[in-house]
Amino acid sequence: MPTPAEAIPTSLRTIPRDQHSISRKDISPNALRVLYRLRDAGFQAYLVGGAVRDLLVGGHPKDFDVATDATPEQVKQQFRNCRLIGRRFRLAHVVFGREIIEVATFRANSDDGSGDRELHEGGRLLRDNVFGTIEDDAVRRDFTANALYYAIEDFSVRDYVGGYDDVQARVLKLIGDPEERYREDPVRMLRAIRLAAKLDFSIDAATAAPIPLLAPLLAQAAPARLFEECLKLFLSGHAAAGFEGLERHGLLPALFPESAAALAANRSGALRRMLLQGLRATDQRVANDEPVSPAFLFAVLLWPAYCRALIALQSQGVHAAEAQRRAADRVTLHQASTIALPRRFSLPMQEIWLLQSRFSQRKRVPRLLSHPQFRAAYDFLVLRLSASEEHGEDVAFWRDAQVGAVEPIAEDEFAVDGDGAPRKRRRRRRRSPSAG
Repeated sequence: MPTPAEAIPTSLRTIPRDQHSISRKDISPNALRVLYRLRDAGFQAYLVGGAVRDLLVGGHPKDFDVATDATPEQVKQQFRNCRLIGRRFRLAHVVFGREIIEVATFRANSDDGSGDRELHEGGRLLRDNVFGTIEDDAVRRDFTANALYYAIEDFSVRDYVGGYDDVQARVLKLIGDPEERYREDPVRMLRAIRLAAKLDFSIDAATAAPIPLLAPLLAQAAPARLFEECLKLFLSGHAAAGFEGLERHGLLPALFPESAAALAANRSGALRRMLLQGLRATDQRVANDEPVSPAFLFAVLLWPAYCRALIALQSQGVHAAEAQRRAADRVTLHQASTIALPRRFSLPMQEIWLLQSRFSQRKRVPRLLSHPQFRAAYDFLVLRLSASEEHGEDVAFWRDAQVGAVEPIAEDEFAVDGDGAPRKRRRRRRRSPSAG
């Protein structure tokens, strides 16, 4: 059973306006409207969670959540632009165009029989709609840094579990017993890694200690939910730091088992260098506000697994082209048992892999240039230079091909290059003088 709220000590600390850095000008006007409307209707209402945390460290929150003593139905009565969602956690969404302000009722950590809570026999929380006080709400949140409340009536910050000092110290600390909290919701382990990477926080020793032991519990999480968590982890602009956090805390084998095994077996470290370079490039694109395709992201994350599967199939005598297709299918299928990668991303991911061997053939150039995944596959080829310089000639050829400065080269056969990917040995053909 979850730790009773009364077993976790709370002590209200109020940080007045002149002692913290949060300003209303940095808060969404729509969030302020919700706060004022609920207050004027006689309810308690606070800005809560990540928005308060991020504002305190000088960040710019994208989402603003509100906590209140109003029930979801009472919130709906106050806002015509409100809809109620969720079964596991009943929430109110107040919709302002493209912005949604999420409003949650204070929740308690223990059920006296009047609420709606359901637990899995292993301790995992399936449904939690037991309402309580703000003190109850504070102790049932995951990390102390997320249990801070900004009060609209006096612009103070309310702290019940020591979160303010933890934010100032830039440390991530779970509320309550860490092992118990992870068993309630194993995805909290991923949240710890993501928040530490995003905020450049350290993870408290007691919070970090159970993670390697409990990593297999991620198998209990829905694969679709893990896909969404991966997008948050790797597309927030801190993908490289997030990946290193997964490695450091023993979560990589639970999340990407075949890639983790391939990286461990790759003694040269070439595959890891390439993967991290790809994640750093992703971070740079996010920083530049450029689009990032989940298909390309997962092509990078699962490339070590694909290379390992391909080498195994070729060592069994499977023809190279068939081995590529089977390796791509095998890796995608096996990974789906952990992370539900939608077909709209898994199919382009496979095409990125399968096009790599065609870059070394240098035949049917116009046809390959017109392939829908050519640009993503070419960028992936460029990325592979961080693992093996053998790809330099291919990169130069296809760079020139995009401006019409090359002719195709024939007579080739398959081999496997240094990073485990298919490659073709070829006889060189001289360029014609007209090719420049």
